[in-house]
Amino acid sequence: MDFWILSAIIIVPVIGALVVLLVPRDMERLAKWAALGFSLVVFCMAAWVFFNYQTCTRDAAGYCFVEDHQWFDVIGARWRAGVDGLSAPLILLSGIITPLAVLISFEIHDRVKMHMALLLLMEAGMIGVFIALDLVIFFIFWEVGLVPMYFLINQWGGEDRRWASIKFLLYTMAGSLGLLLAIQVVGLSALSLGAGADAFSISYLHEAWPQFTTPEGTLFGAPVDLVKNVAFVAFFIAFAIKIPIWPFHTWLPDAHTEAPTAGSMVLAGVLLKLGAYGMLRLVAPLFPQQAAAAAPFIAVLGMLSIVLGAWSSYGQTDFKKLIAYSSVNHMGFVVMGIATAMYFVGGGGAELDIDAAQQLQNAIHATNGAVLQMFTHGISSAAMFLLVGALYHKAHTRQLTDFGGLWLAAPMYGGVLLFTSMGSLGLPGLSGFVSEWMVVSGSFTFFPLVMGLSMVGLLFTGLYILKGIQKVLHGPLNTRWQGAKLEIEWRELAALAPLMALMLLIGLSPGWLVNVINQFSSGFFG
Repeated sequence: MDFWILSAIIIVPVIGALVVLLVPRDMERLAKWAALGFSLVVFCMAAWVFFNYQTCTRDAAGYCFVEDHQWFDVIGARWRAGVDGLSAPLILLSGIITPLAVLISFEIHDRVKMHMALLLLMEAGMIGVFIALDLVIFFIFWEVGLVPMYFLINQWGGEDRRWASIKFLLYTMAGSLGLLLAIQVVGLSALSLGAGADAFSISYLHEAWPQFTTPEGTLFGAPVDLVKNVAFVAFFIAFAIKIPIWPFHTWLPDAHTEAPTAGSMVLAGVLLKLGAYGMLRLVAPLFPQQAAAAAPFIAVLGMLSIVLGAWSSYGQTDFKKLIAYSSVNHMGFVVMGIATAMYFVGGGGAELDIDAAQQLQNAIHATNGAVLQMFTHGISSAAMFLLVGALYHKAHTRQLTDFGGLWLAAPMYGGVLLFTSMGSLGLPGLSGFVSEWMVVSGSFTFFPLVMGLSMVGLLFTGLYILKGIQKVLHGPLNTRWQGAKLEIEWRELAALAPLMALMLLIGLSPGWLVNVINQFSSGFFG
């Protein structure tokens, strides 16, 4: 399987999408089960990749299951794929979230085949980004994941779905345009030095691009350093929009709020991680000097994402929008960990009164925490959007003021909402606490003031989570819901159960996941 598993993990969901589309119109129930079946096959393959990663044979750059085949040699682009400790957990995350999103989408009765096919195509695009070891392949899959989400929001979203989908598309395409131009600059520069088939190889560029220069000191008629700085900004903005980092975040609440439940689960669970993945896979290794110089500024943006995301979430009266802003808040911790990695890998920290070995350990700790936070936020946010969608599907309202006392009307729903909310809050013993603690403890050495200010965001995280619980569950039962059937359904509980189990498992025993991530982080700093 070592020689074809990564190609297969992309091809299977694409084949699944085609099969679903070919199901007869009067057999849409079969289309749902077919989509679920194909997504479960992808999950099994993703789990195989993850659990075999630690014992696999690695290439010189540390990647497993490497595939390298001729594709577009004229420009130096090849089909290169591989997995390391950064991509393996995110492939597993994609494999977990997608079948659960498909299961939740069983409630869809309008154009079922297209809805299910888009979910499978989006899974192929997301995993494609995580396995790509060629910049051209990376960009193609980056764009593939954009289109299905646009249509899911535009066709199956809420009342303002068209505006939300257009805003999502424009923001992401704006970042993609700069990303495409910067990729061309990097690849063409490598071609000019005779890189040939390695011109867009990510492994090759990690070594060659930071030292790249020309005899004349110019590139495309401009100083090489200026071109590198512009390319760094283009890469950074593209990934900052996708994370999203404040102030590039304004598309996210609209997209989340208007998307169907499955769309919100995938968007928060996996798609946001593409930007953070790009920061660690491309920005920091390709531009170490620029990244180190910008790291304090990026840390400040991370802090503002944490604090302002929490404040904005606390101010919402729409339950789904409250959860949407919480993604900005939680992804801020990922940004803080990334800023620490950028600062250290670029040579920052020399002025600190801490020995180099301790600085290295702290940087690795923060990087591990950032990647773990991607995973833990993925499962907790998907679970929260599932619960909001489950309630909206029955009550047809998301306004917190319309609820109250649902412990009485839906005690099982209340229990799982409380558990999931505590996981999102970061309660010790659940997954969110582990990842956020790792980021805070690792980053504090490098950015003590910024990290200290971020703790204000943690305070408001507790406030907005408790606000949501209080408004929905506590107090007397709103007479509007007397006799209403608001209890969580078994299908919804089946989709939620794996996420809850992972929250508890990672919270109590995170080693099985951190050990894989640590193999990336330890090598990241040489």
